[in-house]
Amino acid sequence: MKHVYLLITLSILCLNLSAQDIQYSQFYAAPLYLNPAMTGASEMTQIGVNYRNQWPGLDQSFNSYSVYADHYIFSANSGVGLIVNRSDQSMANLSMTEIGATYSYRMRLGFRSFLRMGGQVSYMDRDAYFGDLVFGSQIDDQTGAVGGTSGENLGEGIGHQFMDYSFGMMYNNENVWFGLAGHHLTQPNMSFVDGGESKLPLKLSAHGGVKFDLSGGTSTSFLNDRSGTRELTLAFNYKNQRSFSQLDMGAQVNLQPIVLGVWYRGIPVQKDELPNHEAIIGLIGISLGGGLDVGYSHDFTLSSLGNANTGGAHEISLRYSFLATNKRGAGRTTSMPCFKY
Repeated sequence: MKHVYLLITLSILCLNLSAQDIQYSQFYAAPLYLNPAMTGASEMTQIGVNYRNQWPGLDQSFNSYSVYADHYIFSANSGVGLIVNRSDQSMANLSMTEIGATYSYRMRLGFRSFLRMGGQVSYMDRDAYFGDLVFGSQIDDQTGAVGGTSGENLGEGIGHQFMDYSFGMMYNNENVWFGLAGHHLTQPNMSFVDGGESKLPLKLSAHGGVKFDLSGGTSTSFLNDRSGTRELTLAFNYKNQRSFSQLDMGAQVNLQPIVLGVWYRGIPVQKDELPNHEAIIGLIGISLGGGLDVGYSHDFTLSSLGNANTGGAHEISLRYSFLATNKRGAGRTTSMPCFKY
């Protein structure tokens, strides 16, 4: 009976739950998802795929996917991109699909010093299947048996579509970067119920870092065919969405063609609240040559849920980078010093 009532509670919450965006541990391997100002920031053409399986040890897991492509236009100092995101929650088969177009413009502030500003407009589709939900009116309070109809007029499947807008900016020089992004600027209504209101909360994020060259500047060529690269990068990513806030802090070591990284996700000290320790994240990435990069990371759960119970989270990224233009400037070293993953 305990599990039945838990299912009822979670099912009802799915109807009007204030959504939180999926977060990727390899957020620099999902640059357009992180900040629209990063469109074309590699100053190449990129095609990438991200997949995240969160809490596979639970019956109700969360799966998210992101596919993107972006291109830098040297003659216009601009980046253009396309991104498709999807997340699936097995409880009530709740899903969100997003198709977005992104644009960024790069302004030179000084020698090797730039400011990028970008925006995104997206078409969103939110769907759920309620045919498998169980309500209290269907449960016999004596035996716990489930049967009959609930009398609820939800239908088996339901959907809602709306537009969404995001904006971002990012400053960088050869060794330092700092960015700000705001997603869901108009906080669109995503309620399944006619006349109801359930706003998609505004998400604000700040991210930045610093890169240290440990190789004596011996590697500058493109397409990952670099030898002698030795880099240490320190970075952070802070996110706030309504009452939810989170901070990622980490380091990556680039020993071409291998990248090793470790992250801590949590807020050790919060005013009037208990410390929030969520996960330690380990990452390994490899450049296979010809512009192909592959990354894998695992989140080790630190919270009270426990890693043994949740199974943590698995994440895979694939990225292919190439030069698709003969314009002047093509092939130069990118001015963006960000993490690879």
